[in-house]
Amino acid sequence: MPKSTDITILEARCTFETTPFRSPLKFGGRVMDRGSIVNVELRVETRGKRSEAGFGSMPVAPVWAWPSSSVSVEQAEEAMKKFAEEIVELAVDFPDYAHPIDIAEMFAGEYEHLAKQLQQRLKLAEPMPYLAQLVAASPLDAALHDAYGRVHHENSYNLLSSKYMNHDLSEYLDKSFKGEYLDKYTLREPKARMPLYHLVGALDPITPADVTQPIGDGLPEHLAEWIRYNGLTHLKIKLNGDDLAWDVARVLTIDKVATAAQAARGCGEWFYSLDFNEKCANVEYVLDFLGQVKGQSPAGYDRVQYIEQPTHRDLAAHPDNKMHEAAKLKPVVIDESLVDYDSLLLARDLGYTGVALKAGKGHSESLLMAAAAQKFGMFLCVQDLTCPGFSFLHSASLAARIPGIVAIEGNGRQYCPAANRKWKPQFPGMFEIKDGTVATGLLSGLGLGF
Repeated sequence: MPKSTDITILEARCTFETTPFRSPLKFGGRVMDRGSIVNVELRVETRGKRSEAGFGSMPVAPVWAWPSSSVSVEQAEEAMKKFAEEIVELAVDFPDYAHPIDIAEMFAGEYEHLAKQLQQRLKLAEPMPYLAQLVAASPLDAALHDAYGRVHHENSYNLLSSKYMNHDLSEYLDKSFKGEYLDKYTLREPKARMPLYHLVGALDPITPADVTQPIGDGLPEHLAEWIRYNGLTHLKIKLNGDDLAWDVARVLTIDKVATAAQAARGCGEWFYSLDFNEKCANVEYVLDFLGQVKGQSPAGYDRVQYIEQPTHRDLAAHPDNKMHEAAKLKPVVIDESLVDYDSLLLARDLGYTGVALKAGKGHSESLLMAAAAQKFGMFLCVQDLTCPGFSFLHSASLAARIPGIVAIEGNGRQYCPAANRKWKPQFPGMFEIKDGTVATGLLSGLGLGF
């Protein structure tokens, strides 16, 4: 039976903003020096004619979502923005009432057709990847959940039970989830505080000697300064994946600098995550890398908490890239490949033991993948797309509401801090980091929580 709590969309609009970076960020062999953000505002109405507004925001991130040798970053960004605009235009014409999870599912059925039309109209050399479609549509998905919570005067994470959802999880996953709802896999209150993962990019200075051109804006200039400035305990290390000697040396250097900085402030425990951005040719590269790091710094090796997807994102095209042996040593999480439930099942078959969630792939999809990962007993983490402001708060709210996630990545404060300024007075505990943690307990308000 239809729920009285279901909503329909009355109006929606899409806008964009540019965020210049204070320093360049390199990953996957490409360098970013700015970002673009998609913002979506909409108004929804219940069957009882109550209405409320919602908001969603996310970086476009074409370098990550659409790496290509035949479509330029500029072309990819333009296409993703147009996709975002057109999916919002479709939303305005949405005729039905439903729960946000179901509305998002219905829109997802239009993605492929819309992407094909865009490819033809913009004369693109290749189709828009599904990952890029998810990222471009994610602000609309977020705005739906935000508005749904606000129209019901509740936090949206508390509107995921059978009282509100029209279907159990077997509708979206498989029959093993029969009778289960997302409230089983989410928390009713956010975790009070969570450690923050700080990104160490491939171009980022590690020592004072690495600082060839000081930025001079009052923020830290190298890793040791960042550790002292934010009291960091979690470092995410970007690696090349195709230069073993450089990758090993990079981790050993970072570990040496971190050890000295942590000793100076009396910290005895900290952690690393390793991100090869799919550049490793095979699992043997990862095993060799781990063996060399462990041989030269056993303590540094022990600090590695998990490894992000080391090999190519197209799992079906590279079935030989099995992670079983590496996953015996450290959790290996699927990231770029994770776009739906089938991709999660395939990753498990190939030996992946963890899942990296991103709000930028869609709020609804992230909740569903979090439920599946928990049921399968997989390692869980939440990462961002250099998310500033609202998008970082959204990402952090997701991490704070999912059991098992112990830290949240947030590097907008490093690369585009200006975009955080209007949010900092409202949520100082999320943007002024002193003890290496963020105050996620603040994210308990209506809608997405802030």
